[in-house]
Amino acid sequence: MVKTASTMLPLGAEAPDFSLPDVDGKTVSLADFCDAPALLVIFMCNHCPFVKHVADELARLGREYQARGVAIVGINSNDAGSYPADSPAEMRREARQRGYTFPYLYDETQGAAKTYRAACTPDFFLFGKDRKLVYRGQLDSSRPGSDRPVTGEDLRAALDAVLEGRPVAAEQRASIGCNIKWKPGNEPDYFNPAGVP
Repeated sequence: MVKTASTMLPLGAEAPDFSLPDVDGKTVSLADFCDAPALLVIFMCNHCPFVKHVADELARLGREYQARGVAIVGINSNDAGSYPADSPAEMRREARQRGYTFPYLYDETQGAAKTYRAACTPDFFLFGKDRKLVYRGQLDSSRPGSDRPVTGEDLRAALDAVLEGRPVAAEQRASIGCNIKWKPGNEPDYFNPAGVP
């Protein structure tokens, strides 16, 4: 397990487009969420210990904030050929078992991960109504093996600020997780396997 940090895409960046199949084969695109007051894009997968550690909170957060109008999508960009636990069939099983209410999309070409400069799982990108990036950072400070409970407090605070029309705190801590499992020869130039400063 290689600890990798988020690239911390610059705040104010526009949400890159995507058009990807969900676990039932339906294509989901950025344009599907044009009326939502906020958009949360989560790069995640099935097998990563960091994602497993927070998966129940992701399901909870999804239910709560979708009910408040937030658009949420999970994207799995891992190489399923080398990591079959992250295949679309396993994604379908995982989404149902965990109770994910948000679309869980498969990025087979890894193009979405590259345009978002995603580096780890989980990696969170929160955009305001204008689809400008307002938060990219950790869910909270809990990690596998730590004694800290999973609360989602950092991401929840950012979501609440956007929904209430307040500025999101400028101090944001990078998400830490497993590196995205790039296909051989497909590693982006921003990827640093050492990752954690």
